[in-house]
Amino acid sequence: MSFDLILPFLKPIRHLLQAETVSEIMINPDSSVWVEEEGELQALPGIHFDDGALLTALEVIANRFGKKLDADSPIMNLRLPDGSRMASMVPPVVNPRPMMTIRKFTSRGFTMADLIERKMLTVAEADLLSSAVRDGRNLLISGGTGSGKTTLLNVLASYIPDTERILILEDTAELYIRKPHVVSAEAQLDTHKDPISFADLLKAALRHRPDRIILGEIRGAEARVFLDALNTGHRGSLTTIHANGAHEAVRRLSHLAMRSSGNVHLKDVEEECRRSVDIVAHIARVKDEHSSHRRAVTEVVELQKQ
Repeated sequence: MSFDLILPFLKPIRHLLQAETVSEIMINPDSSVWVEEEGELQALPGIHFDDGALLTALEVIANRFGKKLDADSPIMNLRLPDGSRMASMVPPVVNPRPMMTIRKFTSRGFTMADLIERKMLTVAEADLLSSAVRDGRNLLISGGTGSGKTTLLNVLASYIPDTERILILEDTAELYIRKPHVVSAEAQLDTHKDPISFADLLKAALRHRPDRIILGEIRGAEARVFLDALNTGHRGSLTTIHANGAHEAVRRLSHLAMRSSGNVHLKDVEEECRRSVDIVAHIARVKDEHSSHRRAVTEVVELQKQ
């Protein structure tokens, strides 16, 4: 994994960026540094940036990637060359110093066998989900932040037939799907030019003959566009959503879609979601017998069609 473009500006955390066991690096506005390593969150009190050094580093990095980061544009999200994600906020939205999180995608080479070995899911669950993807069923993966939704989606997408055209749509690119015919696009919300929302991107993508649509995560108005796509014959789609359970994921999708559905009752939108989505897989962080945390599929729900 290479961070060559940003290493010169982030010297205090160089060793964390290069450590394969560290999956996430967090620097808070109080200057505290935290990491997630092998599923466990821990503080590293011995690491610090000089006054103003992190803010200067983030401004330079933003410029290198064609972004803007200052008091007028205080939020930045970008994809690093290796696919890892950097998210930053600077004053005045946070105080007294900047906040930065780097999520390293150390799991992007995983196979289904790896996930089974790590007890993320059982053989039966793996067979059900992989068959569903091959057969063109629509899958919704739910879970909390850092629960492993992206990892599971990446692995499941490997079961899409090589003959199909895949369109990947994300606000910040995180997915890495190794298939012959893949087109990726990113929403543009924090650039110097006119913003292009996730919903705008999805509407445009539907004109480019996708066999499969993969959305990195549903968060807002794109929920309505996504349901419309499923209802007009785009089968075999995959997406993720933040939720605390499989059935709650359907309700959350319904609430997000209802906001752009006009004068429609929530019950009707929820029924539409259940008709459109075939399977919900919920993934969460759970404790094992040694009191360590691991990511695991806790529910696989096949939605009943009416």
